[in-house]
Amino acid sequence: MSSLFDRLFSGGRSASGTGSKEDAKSRLKILLVHDQVDLTPNQMNAMKAEILEVIARYCEVDREHVDVRLEKADNGISVVSSVPVRRVTTRAVEAT
Repeated sequence: MSSLFDRLFSGGRSASGTGSKEDAKSRLKILLVHDQVDLTPNQMNAMKAEILEVIARYCEVDREHVDVRLEKADNGISVVSSVPVRRVTTRAVEAT
């Protein structure tokens, strides 16, 4: 996952080929959403780690390409994630 700081301080460079104006707009949107939620970068990293920990119980994931972010939605703020799965692992179902 590109960290919040990577996105915010990429120096106007864009991997997708969009211009620096679009990059600036994207960074501003990310900042505004994070301000509304009031999560620190450490809290975002902890949330990502916990999400991955749960998913890893069931699947082998490609941790290098995970993306977890907050986005403004129509009715609030959403946690949006992209977690590439390499394979589903077999796991005994635990009794509750």
